Amino acid sequence: MRTIALVLIAFLSFHMNAPADEPLECRDRPLVLAHYMPWYVAKPVSPQWGWHWTMNRFDPETINDGRRDVASHHYPLAGAYDSSDPSILEYHLLLMKLCGIDGVIVDWYGLTDLSDYAVLHRNTQRLIDAVERMEMQFAICYEDQTVTPLVKEGRISADQIEQHVATEIDWLAENWFMRPGYVRLDGKPVLLSFGNTGLSGPQWTSLLKHTRTPLAYFSEHTRRDGATGAFDWPIPDEGLLRSEHFDRASLRWPDSIPAVYPRFVDVYAKANVNDGYVRIGDNDGKTFLTTMRHAFASGTRIIQLVTWNDWGEGTCIEPSVEFGYRDLEALQNLRRRRSELKLNAGAEDLRLPWQLLLQRRKASSQKDVQRWDAVAVMIGNGEFENARKALAQ
Repeated sequence: MRTIALVLIAFLSFHMNAPADEPLECRDRPLVLAHYMPWYVAKPVSPQWGWHWTMNRFDPETINDGRRDVASHHYPLAGAYDSSDPSILEYHLLLMKLCGIDGVIVDWYGLTDLSDYAVLHRNTQRLIDAVERMEMQFAICYEDQTVTPLVKEGRISADQIEQHVATEIDWLAENWFMRPGYVRLDGKPVLLSFGNTGLSGPQWTSLLKHTRTPLAYFSEHTRRDGATGAFDWPIPDEGLLRSEHFDRASLRWPDSIPAVYPRFVDVYAKANVNDGYVRIGDNDGKTFLTTMRHAFASGTRIIQLVTWNDWGEGTCIEPSVEFGYRDLEALQNLRRRRSELKLNAGAEDLRLPWQLLLQRRKASSQKDVQRWDAVAVMIGNGEFENARKALAQ
């Protein structure tokens, strides 16, 4: 089925100017997951501003034209937020649910307290709890690069790397893999690993042979020995040709996870983090439409949206001041045409979570909180007119 589907890819890639309502052949419903960054720390939820908003260069306390000075070329519609804020988690997940996103792949840095790893772990736990309350799904993307700083700081030795990662995966198996919302393929929990600077390919192969729980493991870009397949990620130097390169390679694998993204416009040079990368332009939304059609045509069982909220690299599809709800509307339209929307939501309904967030921020009593809790349930259940009336009162 995948081989037949992939012959469509070359055709689709040449039609970047096709209208948003262009029909696509319906297939078995793929699982659409948004890569999610739980690493934002912001006042007043937290006592200080975190690195991912400042990058030691920007000052969010400075406000110009209603926008804080943050490490991004774009600005979230919700403002600079804290990833532990329950109202933000609710806002994000309701938006996802309404546009046809089934859940999240969470960027996870492990269990240690080095740098901000502990904050990310805490925020991931809160996100997972919120995901399951919404009856959505989640999977973990393990950050391969986390072990290098641990060795540098003397937390582990170089010859303990493999055992350290195995211990963290065993923890995932005992605590998160068995949760009802965890993503599985053929009965196995899905685990992604990002990067290639921590463990070598042979180390991952050895580790996978000895994990207590059999995994559907996906490495980045290329399939490692022992992996189910690989997941893709934008490579700025390759631009949109990257999707075709990945598709050709993935024909040899049991499974793959293609990437859908709107652009790649990082802020690293401006922040003096590094020289920055080649840009993949937004192209008035055509980049997102092209990569989205490409991924859906591949016939894979999982599609990853890269990303929900990496503001530093500009790949975010979360609503922004610059792009509004455009990308979410495009995904919603495509999933509706394929009869894949679980809720009968339209573009106007995508504005309801934002209206609810505004009310949450003004709540001054427990009665207000309970009122907006009820509206959140309405939105999550598809009772949009009732939610709209309640928000207007």
